[in-house]
Amino acid sequence: MTKDEIALREQLVTHYQRVDALGLNGMSSGNLSVRLGEEMLISPNGATGESISVDSIVKCSFNGDYKGDRLPSSEWRMHASIYEKYEDSGAVIHTHSDYCVAVASHEMTLPGFHYLVGVFGGGDVPCVPYSTFGREKLAKDASDALAERSACLLGNHGMIAKAPNLKRAVNQAQRLEIMCRQYVLAKQMGEPKQLTDSDWEDFFKKADEMAYARNG
Repeated sequence: MTKDEIALREQLVTHYQRVDALGLNGMSSGNLSVRLGEEMLISPNGATGESISVDSIVKCSFNGDYKGDRLPSSEWRMHASIYEKYEDSGAVIHTHSDYCVAVASHEMTLPGFHYLVGVFGGGDVPCVPYSTFGREKLAKDASDALAERSACLLGNHGMIAKAPNLKRAVNQAQRLEIMCRQYVLAKQMGEPKQLTDSDWEDFFKKADEMAYARNG
């Protein structure tokens, strides 16, 4: 094991435990991975914040080949599909966080009701139709939905996000959970006002000036 791989394993454990501490995943739901050349390091199947360790992390090819006693996460196909399709993706996170699940259970796009929805790359966050977990269709639908976004919702399931590194990936997951929570709260007073095309044009102009969306 190289020093670089050991360092990535340590980072993966740290951020997996951070996701657990933030309440974005409960029990053994969700998963986290980081690119390692033409392979990935991914949390093992059934991992929890308490059980995950440097040694339990699974090195897995994008075809699902792995070595060792621990199985890779059942959602390895989603992670692999994203890495194969987007060379700039260095980390992927999938959660079952409460408000993301609430919105995704309606198979609805998170609309552009707040300017911070724009940190995911557009005026909304798409939701892909429900597919059985671990299936190739879910992997394809999710990776396709990220063509112009850094995150998407998964119908009746949760969310997934890609980023250049683990810290950014976790921040994206936390931000999407906040946005979904605020949308659910706003909906209690009726459908919230959505930003206009002109609003979004000006937002992305300002965000580009400050590198805001890229650092979200």
